Amino acid sequence: MTRQTADDVADAVEAFRAGRPVLVHDFADREGETDLVYPAGVVTPDDVARMRNDAGGLVCVALSHDVAEAFDLPFLAEAVDHPTGVDHDLAYDERSSFSLTVNHRDTYTGITDQDRALTVSELASAADGTDRLGAEDFAETFRSPGHVHLLRAAPNLLDERKGASTPAATTSPTSRGPTSSSVSGSPLPRASVETSVIGNREH
Repeated sequence: MTRQTADDVADAVEAFRAGRPVLVHDFADREGETDLVYPAGVVTPDDVARMRNDAGGLVCVALSHDVAEAFDLPFLAEAVDHPTGVDHDLAYDERSSFSLTVNHRDTYTGITDQDRALTVSELASAADGTDRLGAEDFAETFRSPGHVHLLRAAPNLLDERKGASTPAATTSPTSRGPTSSSVSGSPLPRASVETSVIGNREH
């Protein structure tokens, strides 16, 4: 890692902890995509609209391994009892990080920008409360299936899985440790990514 790259990463982490979105580029020889990542606790309907318009629209929340374990959230590939769940022949990894899809129980359809922003921000609140909340508490607040995709970080983080959702779940806007981030993926070319990560300071 060059000094310039290290400085850019440090700037991105500082911006994220201050509540601002950042762009995270996956390896060019892996997914080759860029994720627009927000601290989940500060996501607004306007932010969801931006993810929808600028980053492909699939809104996910990346959760740390400990949070996913506290809420008993499975890897979706292990929970699906259907022939499509057999032979996980992913081109970019050995296992998908997708878990359940959820809506907050106070949403209507769950798909609007307002509904998804509520689900995302309440997921952040739940993730920050795992010292006192469990799976039953989670189920009282969220229902599945829904319109926000949950992603589980690998237990050993980047030592185990190199996907962009892993660093998204390891940087928290609080000092209490990694909890949750809202992620929307976009297949941006690398040239755009290198410019945007630095330019994101202006957003």
